[in-house]
Amino acid sequence: MTDAALAGATADGAKNGGSASGRTGRATAKLAVLWHRLPFTTTIVMAMLMLGAVTGTLWRAAQDHAAYPLVAYGLPSFEAGHWWTLLTGPFFAVVPLFYLPMVGSFAIFAGIAEWRLGSLRAMAITIGGQVASVLIALQFLALSRGFGWPWADRLATSMDVGFSGGALFAMAVASASLRAPWRLRVRAGLCVYACVAIIYVGTLADLVHFFALVLGLPLGRLLVGPHRSAEPGRPSLRERRLLAVSGLLLVTVAELVMYFVPGDGPFGSSADMSPSGLEVAVLCVVVLPVLNGLRKGSQFAWRCAIGLTLLAMAQVLVIGGLIAVARYIGGDLDAEAPSLSLVDNLLWTIEFVLLISARDAFRAPSRRRRKRLTRVGPGPAIARALLGHNGGSTLSWMTTWPQNSYFVTADGRSYLAYQRHAGAAIALGDPIAPDGQGARALIEFATMCEDTGLVPCVFSATDTTIEVTRELGWKHVQVAEDTLIDLECLEFRGKAWQDVRTALNRAKKDGIEFRLVRLAEQPAPIVEQVRALSEEWISDKGMPEMGFTLGGVDEAMDPATRVGLAVDADGVVHGVTSWLPVHIGGGQIGGWTLDVMRRRGDGFRPVMEFLIASACLAFREEGVRFVSLSGAPLAHSSRSGRAQVVDRALETLGALMEPYYGFRSLHAFKAKFQPRHEPLYLTFRDEADLPRIGLALQRAYLPNTGLLELARMARSGKR
Repeated sequence: MTDAALAGATADGAKNGGSASGRTGRATAKLAVLWHRLPFTTTIVMAMLMLGAVTGTLWRAAQDHAAYPLVAYGLPSFEAGHWWTLLTGPFFAVVPLFYLPMVGSFAIFAGIAEWRLGSLRAMAITIGGQVASVLIALQFLALSRGFGWPWADRLATSMDVGFSGGALFAMAVASASLRAPWRLRVRAGLCVYACVAIIYVGTLADLVHFFALVLGLPLGRLLVGPHRSAEPGRPSLRERRLLAVSGLLLVTVAELVMYFVPGDGPFGSSADMSPSGLEVAVLCVVVLPVLNGLRKGSQFAWRCAIGLTLLAMAQVLVIGGLIAVARYIGGDLDAEAPSLSLVDNLLWTIEFVLLISARDAFRAPSRRRRKRLTRVGPGPAIARALLGHNGGSTLSWMTTWPQNSYFVTADGRSYLAYQRHAGAAIALGDPIAPDGQGARALIEFATMCEDTGLVPCVFSATDTTIEVTRELGWKHVQVAEDTLIDLECLEFRGKAWQDVRTALNRAKKDGIEFRLVRLAEQPAPIVEQVRALSEEWISDKGMPEMGFTLGGVDEAMDPATRVGLAVDADGVVHGVTSWLPVHIGGGQIGGWTLDVMRRRGDGFRPVMEFLIASACLAFREEGVRFVSLSGAPLAHSSRSGRAQVVDRALETLGALMEPYYGFRSLHAFKAKFQPRHEPLYLTFRDEADLPRIGLALQRAYLPNTGLLELARMARSGKR
């Protein structure tokens, strides 16, 4: 199906609205998209479900059917000459309940592999991985049975169905195409699952899964071909933390599996070692906070984890000593076969090695010590001095607002302003640094965040910062669009400027005067009117005034800020705008950025067009090169290219916020001034940081508004 046909199917579904035919059309369009992008995965999933419905295995256990020995793979099937079971077994599940994890995991793992590697390569890898992992598992059982190993003897007589071996092999291979740190995260998750399953459950399926990963992980870089990611270098701090977290997670999950799903694995029955409910509860209460602390790089959590592993290692020594004594004196202890207890505690020993080898990755201090270790600037006064000397972007003056904290580089010549919320450090705009020193400031800022357990990000960054963070392996997404007006050749001529000319002419006719002033120097009646206008505007929105990159009257009172007033002959203020200085270095101001926009509800209607146009003319007379109308959050011109998941999420958020703050309407209003656009970005380490960053941004913009209130307003706004 062509892209045009897909677009047509989607459009037809949208036109059908909420009718049944419309819903059917949308479902058909989605299925067409899946078939277009993932034909192999879609075909196999549909075949599994259709065969399950036809044979009745969707509601009746496949192993209860008389034909099960002719369909399922296993040593008995191969010894009977049923080689075709390698092709028939993958399309069924043992019991109906297993269809959900089997089909779901196949759709996710094989779908990711097909999405990243292409249909033909993914098909060959998935089918080949399924066949190879099953054959190797069966050959292993054939060689192991008959030697007094009860587990191998039992599995040699069992049979199984399912495509999970191929799906896991495909995911293991596809992980070689992922960039850091996702590569390690995916592989760690797969290994935790496979190790726990084979050691503590030990079914034929678990053995197939184990060999699928044993084959897939080392062969991944070879099989992905041109899709392989860059060769990984030395593991980063985050990756070493992840390895330690994965080890502790493995032993914790093992305890839970022994309690909830006891099995008879290769090292003995886990039912004999199953912990009590109280022990499981205590383990979760102790380990879960330690896991979270290790993830953040906490020194205290690392010490707690070391204590746990030392306790486990002591158990290893005790058990090993008892076995040695038993062998020596011929006691009653079974010292011939490896004990599950010994293997269980050996995992704790491996975790101890991981913790010791990664000890320098756990340096984040407690909250009490964090303030002493975080290098901060002395305050906005020094920030203003550095900004005037180095220059900055159109939003850099906002870094001098008092609610910000400051990270100053070791040489004291650069800084980033940031706010700390929900465990994230949100830097505002580009680093304020001498030419060529911005990269150093960003690297030092990221290191500070790593050392203190914070999630670093930069909000409203320009292309200059994006180039630096791209080299660090960070991701970015556009969150706004700066609107700039060049004043040198500005003329309000032509049809495009009709609304602006009309506003200027009407103001002259109605006796509306423009004043460009310092609000702090104005008489008290003028200041009171400005505050009243702001309060009226806020009350109309039904939401509290936003902060972070959106100033208010208090920021407009700064003597360094210029304020435009529209005042009639009676001294009534009809509208107000505030303009923030844009420093270009050497103590010079090269432009001004629009911040506050307030108008009287019953006043001069085109007052904003009048105020902005008048300010542009006044600044041009002063020799200013440009003005910025600033960037409305979550609003920008139509993007090009395919929208990513994060982009679509921001589009949805912008639509939900529109009834309250009108960001998109404001962006459309600024288009009247024919500005040029420059994108502003949120740059972050990877997608796993986005939930925490999203919560931090919500608290930065709306510090007094909770998530429940936001959800309520979103529902009412949608209605």
